[in-house]
Amino acid sequence: MNRFAYRTTALAIKTLENLSKARLGIHGAEKIPNGSNIFVINHFTRLETFVMPYHISKLTNVPVWSLAAAELFKGAMGAYLEKVGAVSTKNPDRDLLIVKSLLTGETMWIIFPEGRMVKNKKIIEKGRFMISYAGGKHPPHTGAATLALRTEFYRQRLKKLALTWPEEADRLLERFGIAGPDAVADKGTYIVPVNITYYPIRARENLLSNLALNLVENIPERVIEELMLEGSMLLSGVDMDIRFGDPIDVRAFLDHTAIRRDIECEHCIDFDDRLPSHRAMRKAALRLMEQYMAAIYSMTTVNHDHLFATMLKYLKYKTTDDLDLRRRVFLAAGSGLVQTRVCLHKGLQEDQIHLLTDDRYHRYKDFIAVALETDVVQRQGTTLIKDFNKFTYAFDFHRIRIENPVVVMANAVEPLKSLNKRIRRLAWLPCFWIRHKIARRLLHKAHTDFKADYGQFAVDGQSKPPSVGRPYLIKGRRRDMGILLSHGYMAAPLEVRSLAEFLGRKGFWVYAPRLKGHGTSPDDLAIRTYQDWIASIEEGYGVISSICRRVVVGGFSTGAGLALELASRVKDVAGVFAVSAPLRLQDLATKLVPAVDAWNRLMDLVKRDGAKKEFVDNNPENPHINYFRNPISGVRELERLMDDLEPRLSKIHAPALVVQSDGDPVVNPKGAKTIFKRLGSEDKTYVLFSFERHGILLGEGSHRVHRTIGDFIDHLK
Repeated sequence: MNRFAYRTTALAIKTLENLSKARLGIHGAEKIPNGSNIFVINHFTRLETFVMPYHISKLTNVPVWSLAAAELFKGAMGAYLEKVGAVSTKNPDRDLLIVKSLLTGETMWIIFPEGRMVKNKKIIEKGRFMISYAGGKHPPHTGAATLALRTEFYRQRLKKLALTWPEEADRLLERFGIAGPDAVADKGTYIVPVNITYYPIRARENLLSNLALNLVENIPERVIEELMLEGSMLLSGVDMDIRFGDPIDVRAFLDHTAIRRDIECEHCIDFDDRLPSHRAMRKAALRLMEQYMAAIYSMTTVNHDHLFATMLKYLKYKTTDDLDLRRRVFLAAGSGLVQTRVCLHKGLQEDQIHLLTDDRYHRYKDFIAVALETDVVQRQGTTLIKDFNKFTYAFDFHRIRIENPVVVMANAVEPLKSLNKRIRRLAWLPCFWIRHKIARRLLHKAHTDFKADYGQFAVDGQSKPPSVGRPYLIKGRRRDMGILLSHGYMAAPLEVRSLAEFLGRKGFWVYAPRLKGHGTSPDDLAIRTYQDWIASIEEGYGVISSICRRVVVGGFSTGAGLALELASRVKDVAGVFAVSAPLRLQDLATKLVPAVDAWNRLMDLVKRDGAKKEFVDNNPENPHINYFRNPISGVRELERLMDDLEPRLSKIHAPALVVQSDGDPVVNPKGAKTIFKRLGSEDKTYVLFSFERHGILLGEGSHRVHRTIGDFIDHLK
């Protein structure tokens, strides 16, 4: 190996990484043993051949060589590959070189056990590993296992012969080209399974493919396909998760009577001789191959594309719709996914409620665009029609990543049996049962979260009884319309109970969630952000939208702001109403917040935490519900919520009702008028009541406000 060329390659790869938009994630590097290692890696693109030696060498500080397809060793490319430590799979001295370099520990090796790129990611057939390729099928190669076993065989034999037959040990050392017995490392030989998963996989025309078409005549179609995929991955951005598995010590596989006899025998055994224990070595290699293949594919980093593609694959119904598919994947991505012990993409390690609301990360939008573009599904209005043939037809191996990437996505997780079982079970459930499971799961989560928060934060003499803060669902007489109803700041679901019961008597289903930090204690509220409140509302929307066909969202005070925020993102809401929305605050205590906040920051600088003022007193209109202490951080979060909402009011197009009291001591009525004017809704109503209080959903005259809201919802039927 030319070490200058090796360093030059590392520099070139580093430069390429800096220019590309690929996002690299390395997991489990601490598992790499200090030994003579063969890294066995799944092979999906040409990138692994060039990128992985650099990254593993960077992690281990040891040169890493690799086996590469013989077809690459042509012309200047072949000369360059040889200089940087790549060896052709057809090199006659390949095995001797690998075993020698592993014995001395001078290099580590990368071997792709599939033997070639598996473009369709189809590696399982009838429960066994079977590699599909353009020419047919074959089981995974045992080359890596055989080389690891031979290395450890000769390491142990050389140690034995050095004591019992030094002349034979010297002859073998000369055969390997090793200077002396001291050059044979005492390190063990290990197989290290590695999995590489890319997300998203999108093949499309890009700068690299266009350059190739314009500059190279008669370029093979398979090369264009590779440039379309790999160029898009590099230039458009892709998550590349590299996972190292537990190393496999091959010494355990040599623990066989026949193999031990050959290691210790005192007659000449040349490198190319057939061992008497050949059959035992062959069986050991097969067991080792099965173990590392299972390890490689058990580490596939499961992502949203995998879940959507597999769900679509198992759906036994020909038709579905966007929301139904998103609901099923929401359930598949729930807490039970962790129990399947699969490795999760970072996008699946977060709350998946966005799949039931606005799909704000475009996980579904990007997937379904590919499915529609490749005719895996067709859209007729709001209905998606699945083409079953797309999951059974044999596509051209070199074109499948372009023609049917959805099948490639599903194939990638086929070895994960527990995951497939979970998805298949959900795919076969009827739609109504899927909605029921979502509502039940989210309701259970809401009550469990409240119980945990109350147990952690409730303070004797300060916190209200649990009945004040507990979320509740009021069952209606029909499921065509449901109401999501949110309480306000420093309050609890009980604050909107009288309105919820009024709407329930009209036949509507009503769900009142608890905003995080509320219904427990001010100390709980002090550590929450407005994003936590948004998450509470979204989970509430998930509950009621799973029960009722259409949903109206509404709320009081901060809850009104949250209802508007949700309506600005979720286009399916039937209507939105906002009561005393706090766009502008005029309460004296809140006006003190900027000064108190500045004082707290000063105390942070001088490290005087004891002098900070984290709460101001609150004199609530409803002392049986509201907190008596107002956290400064909470007011700041309220302001951030409204600052975030104000420029997005024009995105609300659902019918809207804005209700305000002209004598509100907390919320400036001018703010409510501003909200009304900036709403993008054509059908919108502004109602001003003459009350001298903020909490107009309770107390004298509140029935008039209830009736106004009820009439608005009746208007939406």
